[in-house]
This record gives sequence, structure tokens and C-alpha cells, in this order.
Amino acid sequence: MTTTIAYDQLPDLAGTDLGYTEYRTVTQEQVQLFADATDDQQWIHVDPERAKDGPFGAPIAHGFLTLSLAVPFWTELLEVKGVSTKVNYGLDKVRFPAPVTVGSRVRMRATIAEVVEVRGGYQIAVDQTIEIEGGTKPAVVARGLYRFHA
Repeated sequence: MTTTIAYDQLPDLAGTDLGYTEYRTVTQEQVQLFADATDDQQWIHVDPERAKDGPFGAPIAHGFLTLSLAVPFWTELLEVKGVSTKVNYGLDKVRFPAPVTVGSRVRMRATIAEVVEVRGGYQIAVDQTIEIEGGTKPAVVARGLYRFHA
């Protein structure tokens, strides 16, 4: 469910649990497109037949592909009205505790850890966890930094 707030309410979000997104299925087509875009053609990602006999029993998504899903997931969790610019400012910490096999479903949970005023706007630090349906460990644990300007 999307949390919708006005720009001037951003400082009040610290500590807010935004909940979960819907699940998305990671497909071989996505993995191949990511491999083509990044020139990372490692067989554990792009060769399903060989990957069956590999360490994960199936092809896996690139860690950075899984991390990049945070972008579309964000649109499901937070909408800030009255903003002229939104900037993905970066990441403080990222870990990839578990691989995402092709065909897995993933979703994201996010909590606003901190909101600070920056020149011309606000920066929010968000603890983001991308989970694998039925998994025991998350696929991605990251603290994202986002800036909003009125």
C-alpha cells in the first residue's frame, strides 16, 4: 500500500515502517537484459542448462539486478506530493545475503530510518530489505538515501 504525504510532512516520517510491496517474479529475460546492459555474461546468470549443475541449481539474478528492483518497488511504497525533484542520492550499505534464482518472487519492505534537512530539501535514509518468497534469508539488505526538493 502506498503512503502518500505532502512534501512538508517529510520530517515526520522518521521511524515509519512503509510495509511491503507486492511480489514480482524475476525472469530469465530480465537477467539476460541486465547481463547485456552491464556486460556481465557469467554463466550462473545466463546459461540455464549449465546453471542447473552449478552451486545454486538454477540460474541466479545478478545481485545488482535485484538491488535495482528497489526503484520500481519505491513507487509502490511512497509518494510525496509537492516535489519538483526526486533524487536517488546513493547507498550507505548493501549486502546480498542470499541469491535469487530465476523464477523466484521477491518483494521489498522499507522503513524510514532518518530524515534530515539538506540544502533545498530533505534527505531520507531508508532501510530496505528485498525478500525472496519462501526464503530464510533476504536477497538484499540496503540503506538507501533519497533526496526530495520542493
